[in-house]
Amino acid sequence: MTFRTRLVLSYLTLIALPLLVLSTLFYRTSLNVVTEQAQKNVYAVVKKNNDVIDTKLGMADQNSRSLFVDKDLYEIFNALHPSREEELVAADRQISAILSKYFSQNEDVYAVQLWTSYYSFGLSLSLPQGDPTQSRIYKEALRAGGKMVWYPTYDFTRMFNQPWLKDGSIDFRYLFSATRLLNFSHLEDSTLVKLKPGVERPVLTISYKSTVMDELFEQSIPAGSSYMVLDPNDVVVASSDGSQVTKKYAPAWIEAFRAKGSGTERIMLNGKHQIVCFARSEVTGWLSIVVTPQSALVSSLVPVIRTSTIVGALALTAVALFFAYFILGRITGPIKRLMSAMRSVGEGDFQTRVEVKRNDEFGLLSQRFNRMNDRIAMLVKENYEIKLKEKEAEIQALNMQMNPHFLYNTLNIMNWTAIEHGQKELSKMLVCLSNMLHYTSRKDWGAVRLAEELEWMRNYFYIMSVRFEGKFDVTYDIEPALYEEELPRLLFQPFAENAILHGFGGLEAGGRIGIRGWTEGGSRYFEIRDNGRGISKAGIDAILYEESASVGIKNTISRIKMAYGDDYGIRIESAPGEGTRVRIQLPRNTQY
Repeated sequence: MTFRTRLVLSYLTLIALPLLVLSTLFYRTSLNVVTEQAQKNVYAVVKKNNDVIDTKLGMADQNSRSLFVDKDLYEIFNALHPSREEELVAADRQISAILSKYFSQNEDVYAVQLWTSYYSFGLSLSLPQGDPTQSRIYKEALRAGGKMVWYPTYDFTRMFNQPWLKDGSIDFRYLFSATRLLNFSHLEDSTLVKLKPGVERPVLTISYKSTVMDELFEQSIPAGSSYMVLDPNDVVVASSDGSQVTKKYAPAWIEAFRAKGSGTERIMLNGKHQIVCFARSEVTGWLSIVVTPQSALVSSLVPVIRTSTIVGALALTAVALFFAYFILGRITGPIKRLMSAMRSVGEGDFQTRVEVKRNDEFGLLSQRFNRMNDRIAMLVKENYEIKLKEKEAEIQALNMQMNPHFLYNTLNIMNWTAIEHGQKELSKMLVCLSNMLHYTSRKDWGAVRLAEELEWMRNYFYIMSVRFEGKFDVTYDIEPALYEEELPRLLFQPFAENAILHGFGGLEAGGRIGIRGWTEGGSRYFEIRDNGRGISKAGIDAILYEESASVGIKNTISRIKMAYGDDYGIRIESAPGEGTRVRIQLPRNTQY
């Protein structure tokens, strides 16, 4: 068997086996990736729906809090005589108008009422409730003592003892309600005035039709999926199976999801692989669950993945055959010539040359080999010069590491600020970030004046103070002569960031950062000091000496030593509970 034949057979064997394995892995991986992406999409829909529900129901919670200090309601109930029917009717009109002011803009609210033992006020829809004070909703509100109670979906005819409506077709058959006991008060000459002790406190009831949640889920979840909303007692608030509403649903797997709060899992239900996405409401505590058969998410994509895998495997096999029969035969000759020349070079003959007969890659390789020998002497000479330049390149590389690292942190902070604060401070933060990006994106990464560095730090501190809601203050004590002297860029940022993110981790307010600069002898000193929780001796050693700890601080130390020598650098003094002091020593009037 010739060398070419052995080479062809070996080539085909080496291609066929990995191709079979890779094709199988590609098919399984592609299927898994598609499934995971579909799972993430369904989870995103559930989270979004949950946020929409929280927004809608949260409006009712906020508006109900406003009723506590509504002066008009206070005056009506404080002066109302329950025995006078004409007063009750007049009060009903006034109260209906007041409730309409707070809740009429919320189109999801079905009815808003104030219940007392003697009258139901604000009844905008004719709900034949009888005596609502005998209902469980009313009693739950009394027990809560002023806290908002979200009562899950209930059968109206049973809750209010209306059996004559049981067989009728009414659109308010299934409702869920939010109730709260109202103890009105208002400020009068800087004094908080409450209702008279003998005045009965009304119960606010905000009712929603259960279809509010049905419409939201049915329009957003994938085909073939089912949904369910459960209260903390496993009562079904809403469901794609209408017969389950108001009933209890408590399989074993629900408890694990309720403890987790939100997420997505793959489980076996009814003998099928199911993807379950769930999220708990921050307003009501109800758990939204969407169950989607795994096959429903990927059924349309499986044939595409399978076909593409087979076609790809066949195409790669054809390419392998082409290379085996038409390319491998042209490899052995040039390889032999190159190996002979390489042996000569290995023995010290740098004048060896390979005759160039072809213009393909092997011809180019032969040309490069000849050129390599011509350059060996030159490379020996250049080697020393390259060593000198490596130090400068390392300094530039360390400098450039600071820029993307900090940009990432800054953009992450602004993202969370926008989410948490609803763009209130966004305009000013964008101005600060624009200045910071302009400063850090300069092509020249040499030295900067201290005045420029401190201006950048002020922008940085502003963004961080908004992110942490005024948790800390910053003071400066700099000798005037230092403002025009040059120093490495982003010298203070890693230590300030460490103080804010780690030093003030346990503080709600009262954090203090002090930046001080002075001269002493032939050196400049800068100190960053905080009153945070401090660092242990082991923590300081990890920052200074371990490779995996605090990339920003390690880079800053390296830049200082490479620019000014080993006599300069930083010193960290700290202890748990005593804050941290970082002192930086640089030479005076030295170009960076």
